[in-house]
Amino acid sequence: MIGSAQWIEHRRGDGELLGWMAPEGDGFVVIDLLGRTRSDEVDWLTAEETLEEIGLGFLADPFELRLSDGRWLPVRIAELSPESIRVTRDDWGAADIEEREFSLPFPIPEVLRPKLN
Repeated sequence: MIGSAQWIEHRRGDGELLGWMAPEGDGFVVIDLLGRTRSDEVDWLTAEETLEEIGLGFLADPFELRLSDGRWLPVRIAELSPESIRVTRDDWGAADIEEREFSLPFPIPEVLRPKLN
C-alpha cells in the first residue's frame, strides 16, 4: 500500500500538502508526509481532520539517523517527497562542524526516528 497511486492528497487552505488518505475497507487510513500510517480506518471527514491536526510542525522536530556503525546521529529533515527524504546533521547552527547530508528512501526507513529524549 505504501506509495500507492490510490492515495488521495490532502492539502491545507494555502495549498501545502499535509499527507494522504489511503482507501481502506469502507473508509480511509491517514498517511503523513513521512509515509507513516497515522490512523485506523476512518471516514473521509475524520481523515481530513486528522491530517489538519497533525499539520507540518512535526517536520521541524529533531530526528536521529542510525549510522552504519550503530551510532545515532542527530538530524533534521531538510526536504521530503514521495520519492525520498533528505536529512542533514543537526549541528545547532555551529559554523565549525562539517555539514553532512543523507538521502533516504520514502517512506521513512527504520534507520530514521524521532529523537528520543
